[in-house]
Amino acid sequence: MRRRGVNPGDRCGIYGSNSPEWITAMEACNSQAVTYVPLYDTLGPNAVEFIINHAEVSIAFVQENKLSSILSCLPKCSSNLKTIVSFGNISDMQKKEADELGVSCFSWEEFPQLGSLDCELPPKQKTDVCTIMYTSGTTGEPKGVILTNGALMAEVLSVDQLLFLTDRVVSEEDSYFSFLPLAHVYDQVIETYCIYKGASIGFWRGDVRYLLEDVQELKPSIFCGVPRVYDRIYTGTLAKVSAGGGLKKKLFDFAYNYKLGYLEKGIPQEKAAPLLDRLVFEKTKQALGGRVRILLSGAAPLPKHVEEFLRVTSCSTLSQGYGLTESCGGCFTSIGNVYPMVGTVGVPMTTIESRLESVPEMGYDALSSVPRGEICLRGSTLFSGYHKREDLTNEVLVDGWFHTGDIGEWQPNGAMKIIDRKKNIFKLSQGEYVAVENLENVYLRCPLITSIWVYGNSFESFLVAVVVPDRQALEDWAASHNETDDFKSLCKNLKARKYILDELNRVGKANNLRGFEMLKAVHLEPHPFDMDRDLITPTFKLKRPQLLKCYKDCIDQLYSDAKGLKA
Repeated sequence: MRRRGVNPGDRCGIYGSNSPEWITAMEACNSQAVTYVPLYDTLGPNAVEFIINHAEVSIAFVQENKLSSILSCLPKCSSNLKTIVSFGNISDMQKKEADELGVSCFSWEEFPQLGSLDCELPPKQKTDVCTIMYTSGTTGEPKGVILTNGALMAEVLSVDQLLFLTDRVVSEEDSYFSFLPLAHVYDQVIETYCIYKGASIGFWRGDVRYLLEDVQELKPSIFCGVPRVYDRIYTGTLAKVSAGGGLKKKLFDFAYNYKLGYLEKGIPQEKAAPLLDRLVFEKTKQALGGRVRILLSGAAPLPKHVEEFLRVTSCSTLSQGYGLTESCGGCFTSIGNVYPMVGTVGVPMTTIESRLESVPEMGYDALSSVPRGEICLRGSTLFSGYHKREDLTNEVLVDGWFHTGDIGEWQPNGAMKIIDRKKNIFKLSQGEYVAVENLENVYLRCPLITSIWVYGNSFESFLVAVVVPDRQALEDWAASHNETDDFKSLCKNLKARKYILDELNRVGKANNLRGFEMLKAVHLEPHPFDMDRDLITPTFKLKRPQLLKCYKDCIDQLYSDAKGLKA
C-alpha cells in the first residue's frame, strides 16, 4: 500500500462480502493509519461511485465477483481511485480496461510482492479517523459516519466488560460465525473484539440458503444475529416439536413452562433447569451447532415471544442490544440473566450516557410518570460527525447530545424500551397519528406472514398493507379448503387474501390496536422484500419510499377496492 503512495490519513475502500481478505485489508489499513471505507456490497454501483468520490478513496480492495461493478464506475471515479486489488484473480482484459483510465490492478497474490518487510508502523492517535462508514439509510444519499480509533476501541472494551459482568469474556477457545455484513459496524466491532481476544472467526459461504448448514460446520460459541434469523430458529423448532406428536409437544410445553417459571424468579439460565436443558432443550442448542454460549441480537427489535423462547430453550446467554453506526454499535444492552429485561434493549453501556427528550407533537413527555421521548446519547463511542456534511451533523448533534430519532420508554428497572421512530409516523385524514413500525411489529406476531409493510397517508382515513405470506401456512390453508392453486396464484386468490386479512386483524385486536390501526385491505406478495429490488437495507429495515414506488399501483388498487366495498 505504501509503495502505491497510500499514506497515513489516506482512504482505502473495501468492497465485498465477509471473508478473510476483507479483514486482512482492514487490518492493513489499521497498521498504517489509513482510514478504511466499506463500499456497500448491497447498494449497487451508483452508491459505490458516490462513496469513492465523496470519501476520496485512492485504493480499493475488491472481491473478485465485484470487479465488474467497480470497473463500470471507474470513468467517474478515476480522479481519486488509482489502485484496485482483487481478493482473488483479475483478468488481463480487466487490467487493460482499468489501465486505460490510469488505474493499476493487482491480484491478491501479486500485490504483496510490491512491498518489503522494513516498512515502519506509523504512530497512531486515539483521535485519528479509523473508518468512514456510510450508512445505507432508508432515504437520500449515504451519510459517511466518522469513527475514530478511540471510539472503536472504547466500544470493543465495553463489549469485553459486558461479557465479563454477565457471562465470561471471549478467549482463544471461542469461535465466531461471521455472516452479518462486515461493511456494518455491528459485525465489525464483534470481529475486532474477537481479534483482540485471540478468538477464531469462521466466514459463511455467502448464501442465505445454506446459513444454518454453515453454522453446523463451524459450531461457533458466539453468534450475533438479527431478528429475522432468530425468528427462523423459533418457527423451525416449533414445527419440529409439533411434528413429533402430541406426547412430545406436551413434554416440551411442560419443560418450557417449568424453566420459564424459574427464570422469572431470577434464577440464572444455566441453573434454572439443568436436567431439562440436557433432556429437552439440547436439540434447540444444536440448531446453532451445539457450542453456542453467547447470543447477541441487534439491528431491529427482537419480538418478545422470540426472545423469551430463546432465553428458555437455547441454553445460552442472550442479550438484545440497541445501537447505531453513529454510536459505534451497541450503546444499550439487556443483561442475559436479568429476566425482567425481556422485551427491552436494556441499560446504557459503560461508555454512554442517555437521556430522553420530550416530543410534544407525538404526545411523548420525558417528565411524565412513564418517561417517553427521543433517545439522546453522548459518550466516548459517539461518532465525530458526518464526512463533509456539517449541516447534517449540526442537525443531530446538539450541545454534545446525539439525537437518534428513536422514541424510547424508560422502564422502572432502568432498562430502555424502543416504542417508536420519530420520523416513521403519519397522520390519517381524520387527524389520527399512526406509528407504523409499532403496528408492523404487532402484525408480525401473526404466524401466517413473514413480512409486512403497512401504508397510510393524510389523504386517506384507513390503512392498507403489502404482506409476504408464509408459504407453508398458505398452502396448508389451501389444502384444507380444496384450493388447488400454486403459491403465486394463491396470493391472488380473494379468499386467501380475506383469510390473511382477518387473521392479521384478529392479532391486532388481541394486542389492543385501535380501530384506525386495523387494516382494511392487503396485497399478498409471493416474493420476499429483498435488497435486489432495493426494498430493504442490509440490516433488513424497510425502505419505505422504495416500497411505495414499487407497490404504488397495488396500493392505489387496494384503496380503490376498499372504498368500493365501503360504498
